[in-house]
Amino acid sequence: MPPTDTQTDAATATFEAHRPRLLRIAYRMLGSRSEAEDMVQDTWLRWIAADRGAVAAPYPFLARIVTRLCLDQMKSARARRETYVGAWLPEPLVETGEDGVDEDDLTLTLMMALERLSPLERAAFLLHDVFGIPLGEVADTLDREAAAVRQLAVRARRNVQSARPRFPVAREEGERIAHAFFAASASGDIATLRTLLAEDVVLCSDGGGKVLAFPNPIVGSERLLRLFAGVRRKWGPERAALVAPVWIDGLPGYISRERGDLLQTTALAIENGRIAALYITRNPDKLRHVLRQVLPPVAGAAGTGPHAEPQPRGSGERRPGGAVP
Repeated sequence: MPPTDTQTDAATATFEAHRPRLLRIAYRMLGSRSEAEDMVQDTWLRWIAADRGAVAAPYPFLARIVTRLCLDQMKSARARRETYVGAWLPEPLVETGEDGVDEDDLTLTLMMALERLSPLERAAFLLHDVFGIPLGEVADTLDREAAAVRQLAVRARRNVQSARPRFPVAREEGERIAHAFFAASASGDIATLRTLLAEDVVLCSDGGGKVLAFPNPIVGSERLLRLFAGVRRKWGPERAALVAPVWIDGLPGYISRERGDLLQTTALAIENGRIAALYITRNPDKLRHVLRQVLPPVAGAAGTGPHAEPQPRGSGERRPGGAVP
C-alpha cells in the first residue's frame, strides 16, 4: 500500500530535521559540497522507499545510509584525483550558519589531513570522534567488529593529531590578520607581508587545470615574498578586489576578484600570530556554491530562466587566466 500524504509529510519533516547533520557527514567525508548534496538527496530517496515503521531511530538509520553512499562515492573520487591537474583542495565551505554544515570544529587544515586516511579510517574518525556516534553504531554502519572500528579510529586520530591547532586563533585576531594580508598582498607591500608570514609558510593553490594555479605547494616565506614581488612588478598594484571577508572551514580568509575577474577564495591557517599556510581555491567548478552566496541569481539570464545560476569566470575553460596568488 502506498504511503498516505500524512505519512509522506511526516517522513519529510523527520528527514529535514536531520538534513544539516547528514550534509555535515557527507561534506566531511568527501570534501565536496556538491557531491555531499547529491549523497543527501540519494539518502532521502532511500528513506522514502524504506519501511520506516521498522526504523526505531531515524538518525542512526539515515547516518548509516549516507556514510555508506559516501564510501562508495570515495572509490570513484580517489580515482579522479589521481588524474587531477595540480594540487587538490576541498571545496571551500564559507561559513554562514544557515544549514548547519559548519557547526563543528574541523578546519580546512584538518580536512587536508583527513585525505591521508583510508576511507574506513576517515569514516570511523568522523562518525565517532567528530559527530559523537556510539562505537557500536559506527561498527554497524561500517559492517565491522567494534574492536576493529576502535583501531581504525585510533589510527586516524594519530594521523591527524598534528593538524589540530594547539591554540585556535581568536576570531578578531584572525580577521585582523586576514585583512592585513589581503591589503599587503594586493598592493605588493613586501615589508608588511614579511611580518605576517611564518618562516616555513606553505601556499597551496587549486585551479583544477582550468585557471592558472601553482601545480605544487610553495614552501618558505622568502620564496613567497619573491613571488609577491614578482606579481606586483608584472601586474601592478591593486590587482585584486575584495568581495567579502569570510571564514572558510574554520579559518579566516576572504573572497576576492583577481585579475581577469576570476573569483578566488583564500583561507589562512594562523599559528603564533603568523600565517602558517595559505589555501587558495580558483577552480571555478569548486566555487559555484560560493558564487551563489555572494551574488544573487541573474534574472532572465539567457537560456536559463529567472533563477539562473551565475557562472564563475573560467567555468568550462581550459585556458589559464589571472595572476596567482
